[in-house]
Parts: sequence; structure tokens; C-alpha cells
Amino acid sequence: MTMKVSLCLLTLNELAGCVHDVPRLQREPFNDVFAVDGGSTDGTVEYLRSQGVATHRQDGSGYNNAYITAFDRCSGDALVFFHPKGSIDPRDVLKFRAYLERGYDLVIASRIMRGGRNEEDGRVFKPRKWCVVGAALLAAAFWRREGNMIWDVLHGCRAMRKDAFLAIEPLRQGLSIDLEMVARSYRQRMRRIEFPVHETARMHGATHFRAVATGRQLARYLAFELSRTASSRMR
Repeated sequence: MTMKVSLCLLTLNELAGCVHDVPRLQREPFNDVFAVDGGSTDGTVEYLRSQGVATHRQDGSGYNNAYITAFDRCSGDALVFFHPKGSIDPRDVLKFRAYLERGYDLVIASRIMRGGRNEEDGRVFKPRKWCVVGAALLAAAFWRREGNMIWDVLHGCRAMRKDAFLAIEPLRQGLSIDLEMVARSYRQRMRRIEFPVHETARMHGATHFRAVATGRQLARYLAFELSRTASSRMR
């Protein structure tokens, strides 16, 4: 039986990126294509709907909630996430199905692994890349016991089986969801893999995830996950 795979666009004031990426998306291989929007005011929602993309306002605030809303709306067995910022080739979303059908629970498009490229590559100062690598090393050191290590723990271009997402019981608030999916897949010994992609600078506007502020919040999440792990071992 063929796996049903859905595609979700996550947006928040990404009109320029949507205009660039959405016409280049091949929708036919997906069982359904929809968007979850965090409250855009720049015409993003109107544009997506004009292109025939069903768009849902996320149920609450925060990045974690956007993922939860997407899985609640998902009709497939697995869900591919894509952020239409004009920074990743839209054709890369077609690569996920093969890994999912091979039995992987979590698949990530990696800007960090060998063969990938991060937008900061070529610069001397790489705060966002260093934050990603640091988080990846810590998560692997704390929870990975076997299987593939994930290097790009913070890239939102990824896919996960719906049953696996529900099994990790994600936090409903905060912005830790990308790291959370990796850390808890390690803890639950799920199958995970990444494949290389090339990232360029976003087409318009600033990132929604500032390196220093995001790093602080992710450090708090790691501390929480460690305490949660310690508590479960004491039971």
C-alpha cells in the first residue's frame, strides 16, 4: 500500500518567498498540500489561496504550535514541511517520500552535513551555523545510542511520520520543536536520516529566529529535556 504523504507550507509574512517558490512546487506527488500561517499581514494568505493552496491559521502562538496544527490538519501518513523563503530549491521536497517509504520516521534536509551548504558558508562569522552544530552535538551526546546522527537539528525543511510525531508528545508552546523532534527520536530509538541541500539567503525580510535569542531558548529546552530524562530513569 502506497504511503500517503502531505505537504505543509509554514508561513509568516513570506509573500516574496511564496511568489518565488509556490509556482515551482510540484504538488502532484502529494496527497494534499496546505499551509499553516502564523498571522501574516503582507498578503501571504491571500496569495496562497489565489494559487489554490488551502491555508489555515495556526491554533495558537509559537513555532511548536504551528507544527501541531499542521499534523492536526494532515490527512496523510506522513507530513513534509517546507518554508517558502526562496532559500531552498522547492524540488527538494520531492526527495522525502523515498526515505519515508524505506521506513524512516524522521527525515531532514541538511544544510550542515557533507554535501550541504548553509547560507553562512563562506563567511568568517557564522553564528546561526555554530548554534545548529552545537545543538546537534549536545543532543547526540545526551540521547543518541544508535543509528544516524542528525547534524541539521534546526532546519525546518523536514518530514516525519504522523504516528512518530504523536509518539514523541511534543511540547505545545515554544520554538524548540525542530530540536525536540531529533532529541526525542533519539530517546525513542526511531529511525532518522538526513540528505544534503543548498541554502541561500532568504529573499526578503529578516529571519524569525535570531541566533542569540533562539540559542538561549534552545538551551532552556535542552535543560528541560535532560531533567525529564533523569526523572524517567528514577521511576
